[in-house]
Amino acid sequence: MLTHLDSQGRANMVDVTDKAVTFREATAEAFVRMLPETLQMIVSGGHPKGDVFAVARIAGIQAAKKTSDLIPLCHPLMLTSVKVELNAEGEDRVRIVARCKLSGQTGVEMEALTAASVAALTIYDMCKAVDRGMIVEGVRVLEKLGGKSGHFQADAS
Repeated sequence: MLTHLDSQGRANMVDVTDKAVTFREATAEAFVRMLPETLQMIVSGGHPKGDVFAVARIAGIQAAKKTSDLIPLCHPLMLTSVKVELNAEGEDRVRIVARCKLSGQTGVEMEALTAASVAALTIYDMCKAVDRGMIVEGVRVLEKLGGKSGHFQADAS
């Protein structure tokens, strides 16, 4: 059942008034594939714009906090924790993992997905002058805890 549609099929914000406040957590990932030279420049600290991972981390955290401004019908949430980790994988890829937590009446999957996505887009933005062929890929929820639907864990890929 699509919960963002009312009985007449119109979009509406889900009413969570009567839902219990419970602990909720979600983890999402994204990848940015790039030329090996681009990744080497990032990892070595040789990027002229500065620390790419630090800027992308901050962008991801800020994005999680602004998710309801970006995604229609998404509830504004009081996040209690947002963590964004960026790591080089192999010679041509960055893996981003975003984890969001709160005690509330609705889940934080959209916040985790937004954090991972915006961190990836920030890497693209900072490095596009040297590598326009970068690919943002594999954005997905890895795990979700809490709420009525319980625990979800993505299959290994």
